[in-house]
Amino acid sequence: MTFGATASHKLLHAQRLWAGIPTVRASLARAYSARPAALRDEARAKVTVRTIKKLYADGQPISMVTAYDYPTAVACDRAGVDMVLVGDSLAMVALGHEDTSQITMDEMIHHSKAVARGARSAFLVTDLPFGTYQSDELSAVNNAIRMVKEGRAEAVKLEAGRRARAKIDAIVNGAGVPVVGHIGLTPQTAVALGGFRVQGKSVSNAQALVDDALALQDAGCFAMVLEAMPSLVAETITRLVRVPTIGIGAGPMTSGQVLVLSDMLGMFDRFTPKFCRAFADLGPRMVSAVGEYKKAVRAAEFPAEGIHTYEMPMAAEERWRTYVQKQFGMELGPGGRTAQQAVPAPVSAATPEAN
Repeated sequence: MTFGATASHKLLHAQRLWAGIPTVRASLARAYSARPAALRDEARAKVTVRTIKKLYADGQPISMVTAYDYPTAVACDRAGVDMVLVGDSLAMVALGHEDTSQITMDEMIHHSKAVARGARSAFLVTDLPFGTYQSDELSAVNNAIRMVKEGRAEAVKLEAGRRARAKIDAIVNGAGVPVVGHIGLTPQTAVALGGFRVQGKSVSNAQALVDDALALQDAGCFAMVLEAMPSLVAETITRLVRVPTIGIGAGPMTSGQVLVLSDMLGMFDRFTPKFCRAFADLGPRMVSAVGEYKKAVRAAEFPAEGIHTYEMPMAAEERWRTYVQKQFGMELGPGGRTAQQAVPAPVSAATPEAN
């Protein structure tokens, strides 16, 4: 780089700093997918349990969305959502299972760790999967601790009502792990509920949900998810309890909302729940984009020389061309491909002499 170029670069850097425009070190400009530039949004404070409680106290609706890997976590975090949920719904929308009960603890930990790397500011909640907390308090506590230690979760979510009160109490007050409850439609045990059906449509069933919510609060849950229930029932629960309620298919009167990312982005191919609003339709766009890529490859239009390629230093390139012509009898094209643009047949490699 010449002196003039260096001076211009320093001037531009100073101008950007003066204008408040964030700058990136030159070494980070070379980042790519296998070596990403992990830049944290320092302007955003880390969301904690206290943050969630303050949002609730101030009457500010709380936003939560699911994420299942590093890219989706980064997207959710940059969008500024308050809470990211590694839901066991990933069994269906990310792993292709028929229901959520098939995912294992090891798989949930694997995905939770990936999300934790991308969600630097949002508060991270991870589901305890089916079979990891139902049997006894000890297994519930041990698996909650494991999800925090290995999965890097900041809280765990349990799909349970009043019957899990003792287990939740043991996790919260015994192990010190924050818990989010989940009542209404509980997908892990949907078979026992008669399938994926709205809960609380009768007076007796609605009262049972109220009892569950109060039990979760008494057990120590700092928040609870209300899924697939009439708006009036969700409003009743929200006004009775003293912790945030996060609705999904529970109407607008809850303390916040959560959606499955694949549903809200139009990426799940089987069905879209009635309660979900599609904020994008990325599924068809992904198919179209991959199709365009396939066409570009077939037509030899990608990669484009000089745009998507790397170059050798000029002197080294000339020495390499000379070596290849002598060693293999091959005349390389302007970008390193043969004049016929054909992929050459394999030849026996020989190490060029160092120059």
